[in-house]
Amino acid sequence: MTATAQSVELRSIAQGIADALPLAVEEVVLTGSVSRGVADDISDIEMLIVTQGELDIGDCFSLAAACGVTELGTWGQQGVPTKRVSGYRDGVPVELIWWSRAHAETAIDAVFAGDLSASADAIANGVALRTSGLLAQWQERLRHYPDELAKAQIEDAALKWGGFAPAGLLTLLRPRERLALLEWMVDDASRVVRIVFALNRVWQPTLKRLADRAAALTHKPERLAERIEEALTEPDPHRALLVLTELQAETVALAPDGPNINRARKWLSDGREILVQQRR
Repeated sequence: MTATAQSVELRSIAQGIADALPLAVEEVVLTGSVSRGVADDISDIEMLIVTQGELDIGDCFSLAAACGVTELGTWGQQGVPTKRVSGYRDGVPVELIWWSRAHAETAIDAVFAGDLSASADAIANGVALRTSGLLAQWQERLRHYPDELAKAQIEDAALKWGGFAPAGLLTLLRPRERLALLEWMVDDASRVVRIVFALNRVWQPTLKRLADRAAALTHKPERLAERIEEALTEPDPHRALLVLTELQAETVALAPDGPNINRARKWLSDGREILVQQRR
């Protein structure tokens, strides 16, 4: 089944859930790969459900069950404004995020204050299955990615790269330190992605389907997703770290000047030279 056909089928299931919710539910937003029309045969259905007031998790379970969702569960931190219910509808995994209207507005405000969640991307690409007009209002706000926010995101992402001797990178290459190396590289790769999306004034998505999401971006290093994949799967630790360090250096070269970016440019350049010399 093609991605389009799969997305249509899953959207129909999602619409069935939305239609079964009580009228008191103000907004039902389809998010994730289904909303973008790129679902495949292992995709789940992700939905944001907005109610006037905050529900407790028991109420969310009851409403989900009344919509035909079975094998109910939850995940993440409990006792917070966001309630999460998982389950199955027609054999398809379903994830339901429940927000009160007040929390939804707070979450949108948090995006412009530098929140690092993928909420902005999810909402910006969301599809209304039931609406009181809230989604359109949120999407209108999200059409503008402020320059000052982009600069702050870029500077914060570059903070890690500097402040200690670049030769410290070599400590990650000790035998039997693969976990420490991977921890370092995954964080570095995430920071690269954060900078690239901020450079393009595009709300950062999750790291899933990165190659597809980055393909449309104008400002980025060549083969962004492919080089991250290469670094994280390269069996030679030395080469893996060099590949990613070079990608980081190319990324900060694209970024506007700032204290952290300027420091990172020199630090990454020095680090790359040390790694190259070590391989000789």
